[in-house]
Amino acid sequence: MLTESPASHLTETERANLERSVDYSSVQSLPEIWAVARERFGEIIALKDPHAKPEVVFTYAQLYQQIQQFAAGLQALGVQPEARVALFSDNSPRWMIADQGIMTAGAVDVVRSSQAEREELLFILADSGSTTLVVENLKTLKKLRDRLENLPIQLVVLLSDEEPEASTTITMVNFSQVMATGNLQSLQPVSQNEEKLATLLYTSGTTGKPKGVMLSHGNLLYQVRMICAVIQPHPGSMVLSILPTWHAYERAGEYFLLSQGCTQIYTNLRHVKQDLKEYKPNYMVAVPRLWESIYEGIQKQFREQPPNKQRLINYLLGISQRYIAARRVVQGLSLEHPPNPSIIQRLNASLVQATLWPLHALAEKLVYRQVREATGGQIKQVISGGGSLAKHLDDFFEIVGVEILVGYGLTETSPVTNARRPWRNLRGSAGQPLPGTEILIVDPDTRAPLPLGERGVVLIRGPQVMQGYYQNPEATKKAIDSEGWFDSGDLGWLTPENDLVLTGRAKDTIVLTNGENIEPQPLEDACLRSPYIDQIMLVGQDQRSVGALIVPNTEALQKWAASQNLRLRLPHSKPSEKQNSADLQEVDLDSKIVQDLFRQELNREVQNRPGYRADDRIGPFKLIVEPFSAENGMMTQTLKIRRPVVMERYGDTIEGMFSK
Repeated sequence: MLTESPASHLTETERANLERSVDYSSVQSLPEIWAVARERFGEIIALKDPHAKPEVVFTYAQLYQQIQQFAAGLQALGVQPEARVALFSDNSPRWMIADQGIMTAGAVDVVRSSQAEREELLFILADSGSTTLVVENLKTLKKLRDRLENLPIQLVVLLSDEEPEASTTITMVNFSQVMATGNLQSLQPVSQNEEKLATLLYTSGTTGKPKGVMLSHGNLLYQVRMICAVIQPHPGSMVLSILPTWHAYERAGEYFLLSQGCTQIYTNLRHVKQDLKEYKPNYMVAVPRLWESIYEGIQKQFREQPPNKQRLINYLLGISQRYIAARRVVQGLSLEHPPNPSIIQRLNASLVQATLWPLHALAEKLVYRQVREATGGQIKQVISGGGSLAKHLDDFFEIVGVEILVGYGLTETSPVTNARRPWRNLRGSAGQPLPGTEILIVDPDTRAPLPLGERGVVLIRGPQVMQGYYQNPEATKKAIDSEGWFDSGDLGWLTPENDLVLTGRAKDTIVLTNGENIEPQPLEDACLRSPYIDQIMLVGQDQRSVGALIVPNTEALQKWAASQNLRLRLPHSKPSEKQNSADLQEVDLDSKIVQDLFRQELNREVQNRPGYRADDRIGPFKLIVEPFSAENGMMTQTLKIRRPVVMERYGDTIEGMFSK
């Protein structure tokens, strides 16, 4: 692995940030951070769930006590050091108490959503060899109950206060009973160090059977220690939490932000807009799909303005787009220009920036300030990961003054490897490596290292790389070579300043019959700029051209139809009163006028993207009504499209698209 310490890779800014942050260099296991946090932030609120009945609030002192008590209760109920404890639950303060209580007791937790498919949860239980099962509630338990007798489960814990059913073979208790038991039991010390296994995180992924990623205490502590080099929250900073708390990305974000004394507010899709305004968060961790949703909500408000105001807003956005493009050149932060622009280039960009500044400032006063108010108006940075951030989103949020720091990583890297810095926010990139992390770009076929600027497979080496896949040495050997380099499966290139620019997934590449390789993600991101496209997935392996499955934005499409004096007929939808008029021509998604609209949208957005080439043109497409979602299995829990699942579901449709 690495021969240099993480500290040897620090810039002056990063070193200063680490010196200002809480020092966790001496702790040997993740649960040890809570004793330090209790001493530093005791009466600051750590966790708050305003949507629980009743509302749940824990200070740092109370959180530490709850974790210790839960751990002591587990020990008293027979949980042994290094035992596997399955934790199938979703976002709540009790999840954090259980997660850290399990580790404090010396056990290894095996985490997954309670909403996951029954067979997947049973597979995880069997594969991990878990002897204890912690579940969110009775509903989750009932989903698994009839198969537990065939597994080595000895103890079941409900995180609710529901009364568990009686069993002659398995001890069953609820949360209050565990806490009452722990209150009567002294916590027994356990031997922990950075090399010890902390958690098994099964990758749902977009393909194949889940694999158990083994993350050590050292893997997780690296995130706690090194993300401080990138952002600097203060004790009491407000954080809004919306992602699945068991997922590596959200989990690392929570561990880090709580280690610095932040106050975490739990929210969900139903309440997020209200909570943004009420709690005015300083930080938020989310995936591109959420930023897309917020962006679309703002665009909808723009479209509802009178025509003259819409024209003004679009004019100002166009001016600001040119303004930020010039500002990036001046700052040396433009991927479209050399990292060190010439004096002439910088001077020209400075003149453009100065000329456009008054109108950009006017737009800030008239429009952008109100947009930020919808996010609470107090955001310092939002962190985006779990997928690529489309260029139009990056541009828009920069224009309105909401700073998005894109990060990159995988479950296997616990997860963060790269992140954009506030002082070097190179839009379009995934940022520079965290201190102590190395990135290498290699040829997909020969595995030979490639020079800066050339695209290849991204390899990662650092203290955050997993110990391997649980009981799967063949998969581990395939993923991590003898020198410790982890094969991410992603394609990308490095700038001279070591910023990573991702271009797609190696396994997602579409190869056309003319031999051209098409990376679907950038094209999909470009198409999502259209107000009429809600979701899109490109297809076309071994075809003459690229095709697309498109989930339309039905609300925007209905409004367009009305503007054309048409009545849009959608499956399973009731037309509005206006659409019921007998004078309106009825059309459906397969009507020529609707198809022509989407053809225009696809052509425009694809051709307007940087680096457009003829093979990028999208040929046949099909409009489908059912959205891709986690509920129907076509997206992961972190809202990434499961391409093989979609391909199988719509196999006949795709075949029909290309046979015409």
